Amino acid sequence: MSDIPGDASWLKPGQVARRAGVAVSTLHYYEQIGLIRSRRTAGDRREFRRDTLRLVAFIRASQTLGIPLSRIKQALDDLPHDEPPTKRDWARLARHWRTDLDARIARLTALRDNLANCIGCGCLSLTACPYTNPDDALALEGPGARRLIVPAAKDRSDPTGTPDAE
Repeated sequence: MSDIPGDASWLKPGQVARRAGVAVSTLHYYEQIGLIRSRRTAGDRREFRRDTLRLVAFIRASQTLGIPLSRIKQALDDLPHDEPPTKRDWARLARHWRTDLDARIARLTALRDNLANCIGCGCLSLTACPYTNPDDALALEGPGARRLIVPAAKDRSDPTGTPDAE
């Protein structure tokens, strides 16, 4: 049972799923991992507060950008749970995410630009490419993409620096 007030506007799982464009099972999963909350009716049926639609939209938009659910949960944990988040709450979340999003944009831009250069040369051999990696010199620097911006490993158990998979 959740601590959501009883006077909020409530929707059935099917209604939320249709409006949000997700499966009901997705809502149940999001609830199971703590991204959203519901309450139980006297008949033991789930109901979601109407503002859950905004939370699901935020979750889905974040996922399309490759943001892991664990990071999305951290952000949502900072929002109020006893009432719908306000414009000020969302602005605070956006400020906190700005640095992370700017870094993600920089990494994606570097990946795009390096892929375009490599594919554009047509040699299809990174070890023999006289433009980007003459004599395979980058192999001496270690494994992985050496010319891409790689974030500092922060609280990661994966030493390769690959993004969290979810």
